[in-house]
Amino acid sequence: MLYVVATPIGNLGDLTPRAREALQAAEVIACEDTRRTWGLLSACGIPRPELVSYRQGNEARAGERLIQALQAGRAVALCSDGGYPGISDPGYRLVRRVVQEGLPVQVLPGASAVDIALIASGLSTSSYTFKGFPPRKAGALLRFFADEREQPHTLICFESPFRVGACLQAAREALGDREAAVCIEMTKQFERVERGYLSELLPRFAGKPVKGEVTIVIAGSNPKFAREEPEVPELSLVLHRD
Repeated sequence: MLYVVATPIGNLGDLTPRAREALQAAEVIACEDTRRTWGLLSACGIPRPELVSYRQGNEARAGERLIQALQAGRAVALCSDGGYPGISDPGYRLVRRVVQEGLPVQVLPGASAVDIALIASGLSTSSYTFKGFPPRKAGALLRFFADEREQPHTLICFESPFRVGACLQAAREALGDREAAVCIEMTKQFERVERGYLSELLPRFAGKPVKGEVTIVIAGSNPKFAREEPEVPELSLVLHRD
């Protein structure tokens, strides 16, 4: 059995009893950073099993080793540094390979920055689109948001703490002045959520890196969540900036 285990994104109290049992029963644990996962296991009093580094860059090689362990009848747990494996973290390729091999997979639920930020934002939760990490180049970043311009779904993405201002600026240009929230260090000691229109959030983050992990939530295309602007940027002109 491959156990896909969601681990805490900050507060260790968010590790579920089922996740704890799976990690304790696993003969092999695949994880991004073996030191970080060993810290989690130690904090929970779980003896160290065989730890396999499974991260971006070695997924194919490590994946073969894990498939062999599963085929030999060993219990394997897959986790990331926090949240769900496969959600902007390594995991998708291994799960797909396990499914193709006809081996059993069980996903154990837990904390997710996506859901937590969506609810904390105060924006519509009826439907949403999660887009992972935005591209870094200016033109690609604008296209990233422009593709969602007419969509009614609340938009969620992760962002580097060093690029929050640039991300908000691109969103403002591509989407107009919509309600949004910048969620920082969710579930951790210094958790905070900054809410407001994009034009209000921009001065708070322009050129100012933040400390911690960031999730950005932006309202979908709905007049209820947007301000009228005198002039909308000509996307045909700005989308080619790189």
